Amino acid sequence: MGSNTRILLVEDDANLGALLEEYLTSQGYSISLAVNGEDGLEMYKSGIFDLCILDVMLPRKDGFSLAADIRKIDHKVPLIFLTARGHNDDRIKGFKAGCDDYITKPFSSEELTLRIQAILKRCGLNLDARNKEKIQIGKYIFDPYNHILNYEDTQHKLTTKEASLLRLLCINKNRLLPRDVAQKEVWGTSDYFIGRSMDVFITKLRKYLCKDESVAIINVHGTGFKLEVRDEICE
Repeated sequence: MGSNTRILLVEDDANLGALLEEYLTSQGYSISLAVNGEDGLEMYKSGIFDLCILDVMLPRKDGFSLAADIRKIDHKVPLIFLTARGHNDDRIKGFKAGCDDYITKPFSSEELTLRIQAILKRCGLNLDARNKEKIQIGKYIFDPYNHILNYEDTQHKLTTKEASLLRLLCINKNRLLPRDVAQKEVWGTSDYFIGRSMDVFITKLRKYLCKDESVAIINVHGTGFKLEVRDEICE
């Protein structure tokens, strides 16, 4: 059974998508369903997933492009492609895009379940590590997947975008994070209004991190931001 494994399913065929969602839910998986590539990417950015099942032929962003965008955010999350194509070139393209498995339609629900189970078993240790990952930020402990920031005996619950932005800053800790990169990764687009919104989120994160004087989010004028942990700079 799924044991609450979180799966992003992106399938534009409404009937097949509904059937897969119902079946996988009955197997104990937690399913989030999107019907096009752009919505799938936004859903991935706003949630936490243990596995993604992507149709190849999607409107607004095809499955290969979606997989590439997901890989920029998380290079470890397992990917399964669903496709009506059986051509070898497409299978090679799928694996080059970073997929872990490739299922040609039509397929049985039992086959899909067995493939999911095999991938999760193979990646199980990585998934456990990912779900338990904690990031040290000075005296703070950041749990990016549960959106929790701890300082000594206090705990603060972050919103999804706050956690996503802080995680991106941590990935680039003590290095410049360009504004447009942050906007596109967290909001999916880059423009003046998104930029203003991001400034508000940066102000909030600064407030959350103000208890440790060795930690600061520096504004690099007109360019981006830098999460500085000064003790680490001196090491």
